[in-house]
Amino acid sequence: MSGSYIEVTDQSFSTDVLGAEAPVIVDFWAPWCGPCLAMAPTFEAMSDEYKGKITFAKLNTDDNMETPSRLGIQGIPTMILFRGGKEVGRIVGLVRRDILQRKIESTFGALA
Repeated sequence: MSGSYIEVTDQSFSTDVLGAEAPVIVDFWAPWCGPCLAMAPTFEAMSDEYKGKITFAKLNTDDNMETPSRLGIQGIPTMILFRGGKEVGRIVGLVRRDILQRKIESTFGALA
């Protein structure tokens, strides 16, 4: 995988996502998930596009089960948008780039 994203874990989620100064979008995924793998190139390209404005992060749900459970994630891929440590948006399932971009821009506004 490439792109300008960070990988987060159950242990780093509080610091890297909830404690982040910049807005964060987290992709909850698993290596066996076809829709997750299909979403990855779009997510990675957008992480480059919004570099320095929004932090893009990926969390492998197979290796980190506590955080998805705590957040009520029932299907993947799920992307959750955070600002100031609070969830401000959620996208469940494989979506086109334009839909993800509209969600980012409507949620984060001028930052995007």
